[in-house]
Amino acid sequence: MSADRTLPPAAPRLVPASDITHAVLAFDDNRIVGELFGQFDQNLALLEARLGVEAVARGNQVTIKGPHDACEQARHVLETLYQRLQQGAELHPADVEGAIRLAVADVAQLNLPTLEPKTRMAYAQVSTRRRTVVARTPAQDAYLRAMDRADLVFGLGPAGTGKTFLAVAYAASLIERGDAARLVLSRPAVEAGERLGFLPGDMREKVDPYLRPLYDALYEMMPPEKVERGLASGMIEVAPLAFMRGRTLQNAIVLLDEAQNCTSMQMKMFLTRLGENSKMIVNGDSSQIDLPPGQVSGLAEASDLLTGVEGVAMVRFTAADVVRHPLVARIVSAYDSAGAARSIARGHGAPSPS
Repeated sequence: MSADRTLPPAAPRLVPASDITHAVLAFDDNRIVGELFGQFDQNLALLEARLGVEAVARGNQVTIKGPHDACEQARHVLETLYQRLQQGAELHPADVEGAIRLAVADVAQLNLPTLEPKTRMAYAQVSTRRRTVVARTPAQDAYLRAMDRADLVFGLGPAGTGKTFLAVAYAASLIERGDAARLVLSRPAVEAGERLGFLPGDMREKVDPYLRPLYDALYEMMPPEKVERGLASGMIEVAPLAFMRGRTLQNAIVLLDEAQNCTSMQMKMFLTRLGENSKMIVNGDSSQIDLPPGQVSGLAEASDLLTGVEGVAMVRFTAADVVRHPLVARIVSAYDSAGAARSIARGHGAPSPS
């Protein structure tokens, strides 16, 4: 057991303050306080901007002033991030953003039936050899917990919400723990509005452009040499959806990405590959369908048909769950608003845009 970073388990001490809008937090371990507050107190500045509080650091203490609820949210954020640092985790600005989102969110809105009641700020997380990934939004939290409890999980929602990244992280953790013998990553080989034409090389080189996002996430979670060994041995398989026909996937964790580009027949074929001691994760965004006109998306059909089926969990993401650049969330919202406006216009007899 490594002893290179033995930290006291004690939580931060809440120093009594004069009124409910004024709290002082004191942190016992001076070695990680700098990381908690951020360079030039940038993490505290983020708290101020997002929660509308005033956060002033002095030594190992921070004074928080503002509305009672906002002060409580700021306190929860700092306590949680401090505990994460005590466990040896690194802290990035995106982690602070995620902690703030979870503090603000009403956990009661998580009505996923596979979840048991949990205390506020009890983040779901998954660990691999390279990193520990912690949920940054309520939907991400529900998504990670659903993967533990259901054999088939659908992650539905816009780009940038972490669906693929979290699913690959969870799958990699099962492989590393020995809870799954194989990892199968799949994606329909459908072009996103372009025509790529002839692609040179062998079969793997031809399909790699379509599967590159899965490789990227995999290398984030596992050492490159282990990924290469897994690909060579067949423990890790990355294949287009067409290669799934006729197979039974046992003792495996199976991920289908960009599932909105499956036809109804392909989706049924894929879902019925599920074998004993296996789990499936299906991700997609129904607003980005690249199928030919007139083709029904298998993802949309499956999400309707399988809602409420025992052993199946549906987790829906929205623009509020986008964890990429903040502008991505605003872009998604703008497109959603435009789509809703067109639907309303068509419903009132207005001509459909060409």
